[in-house]
This record gives sequence, structure tokens and C-alpha cells, in this order.
Amino acid sequence: MQRRDALKFGVKATALALASGYVWSVAANTSTTTLLRPPAAKNEKDFLAACIRCGLCVNACPFDTLKLAEFGDGVAIGTPYFTPRKIPCYMCGAVPCVPACPTNALDASLINTDNKLDITKARMGVAVVDTANCIAYWGLRCDACYRACPMIDKALKIELKRNERTQKHAFMLPIVDNNVCTGCGVCEHACVTDKPAITIIERDRVLGIAGDNYVQGWVEGADVKNDGINKSLKFDSKKITNYLNDGEL
Repeated sequence: MQRRDALKFGVKATALALASGYVWSVAANTSTTTLLRPPAAKNEKDFLAACIRCGLCVNACPFDTLKLAEFGDGVAIGTPYFTPRKIPCYMCGAVPCVPACPTNALDASLINTDNKLDITKARMGVAVVDTANCIAYWGLRCDACYRACPMIDKALKIELKRNERTQKHAFMLPIVDNNVCTGCGVCEHACVTDKPAITIIERDRVLGIAGDNYVQGWVEGADVKNDGINKSLKFDSKKITNYLNDGEL
């Protein structure tokens, strides 16, 4: 019996070691996946806490955009996400994936306008242009991403700039408005380069935060940040204007 038990233990240990090695190899070889959730998804922590991996949002999507993550996808297993280069979000007016969610992991209040679902309020990610490899920035005429954008001239615009190299042609440069872009990924899907030169990235990873130290004085209401600040400081104007001559400030 001891010999048999030892053999059983050896077989189990070997199988466990092989399985562990396989799991490790898959994890090590999994490329980092850009984490793009369905429209109206809560922040990642709250989303994962609320999502029950039911797949109802996936079934509701008419374009098969959403898929449930599998082992090796680099995303929490069983949770919905999408890959724009394969199938982007086509911004359905009815946004069927959101009401299909039974746990409010997809929070309708995040894309609400006048008590109606408004897909233009979605912030799944934001488009980022690789200006070194976008052929429009080379001077070639390409506006594929711009023409494909569901919010053309709002989320994605074209800026005309003189081409100093040729002295004849104009650059047609795609410019993203971060405040409007929904992160649908249609632009990435339409990009003509082998690897897209415009890609959708999670907003938290790419957008900065200026903080409260800076004020856009030209924006109406922005100077409310200055309320309560002592504005009675007085400077010696003569000293300020003469400091270049005197060597003092």
C-alpha cells in the first residue's frame, strides 16, 4: 500500500508541475491587453465587483463586438471587453448592452441625457494618434479614420497644415478631441496601416490631470477656483521694471 500511495503521489505531483508550467507559460506569453469595457461600464474596481460574468451584454450586442474574456486573454476571465481592430463598438442608438446588464455593472446613469440613453456620453477609452507612423503626418493624403468616425468633426477633426518639405501640398492631420471621443474604436478599425497608427487606450492610462494649481482663465466659470484666494498682494512696479538694469528683483 505504501508503494502504491507513493506512485499515486508521484503521478499527481508530476501532473501538478506540468499544469503549473503550462499556466505560467500562458501568463508569461500573454501580451498586455488594452482594457476596453462596454459603454457605461463603471470604474474597473467597481465594475469587477458588480459584474457576475453572465454574458447578457455580449448576447445583446448586435455586432458581436463584445466577447467574454478567456484564459490567456489578459483580462479578468468571464468579463466583457472588446478589441477595436477586430470589431469596434458601432455606437448603437439604443445601446442594448446596457439595459441587458442585471447588476448595474454597466451603469445607465453614466450615459444619460434627459433620462434617455445617450451613446455619445460613453467614455470607453480615447483615441491616440501615433504621429510618427500615421501616413497623414508623412504628407500622404489619408483621412480614413476621420471619415469613419461616427462623430466626425466633433471627436475627430482634420487640421490642415502647410507642408514645408514640398512647398505645395498640405498635411491633413487627424486631431482627437479628448473631451468628446467615446473610445468606440471605429477609427482604429478603419486605419489603413498594417498596425493601426490610431489606437484606443484606456482614458486613465493616457489622459493627464492638471490639478487645481492652474486655471483656464479664458473658459467661462473656470476662475471659480480663485475664490477665497488673497488677491490684495502689491508689488513694487518700479523694482519689477528695473530689475534687468539693477540686477535685482
